Amino acid sequence: MKLNWGHYMAIAMLSFMVFILSFVYNTFTKDSHDHHLVSETYYKDELNYQKEMEAIANYKKLNTPIKLINTEKGIKVIFPADVNLDGVKGKISFQRASNVNLDFNLPITTLINNELLIPKEKLVNGFYNVKIDWSVNKIQYLLREKYYY
Repeated sequence: MKLNWGHYMAIAMLSFMVFILSFVYNTFTKDSHDHHLVSETYYKDELNYQKEMEAIANYKKLNTPIKLINTEKGIKVIFPADVNLDGVKGKISFQRASNVNLDFNLPITTLINNELLIPKEKLVNGFYNVKIDWSVNKIQYLLREKYYY
């Protein structure tokens, strides 16, 4: 039996369909492909969007940015010296897109020399979405950053 161009076209289409279906099947059934949301409360987060944009704008007005530095003891967070941090309140959120079990939050209460240490016991090597949300004198600041530890 001799194959003509119609047979080759049908074979090509079937091969492509098998490839796509196997790709979709593997994507949805393997545990290594995580399909969780970054935030479980994304509707609530969307309502606070304007406040977050204002807090980000306040942060960008600062002369000195926040620095995150890897140390032997963990991550040192250095806050700007040009802001009076007496009475600072807020939190630092570390989120791993790959594993929700590695997410954690730390309160910002008292700073020593404008620094805060995140202990290495809480951290696992990899990328984190870091959100530093703090307020001083009723002015809200927000920093979002991707960080590798």
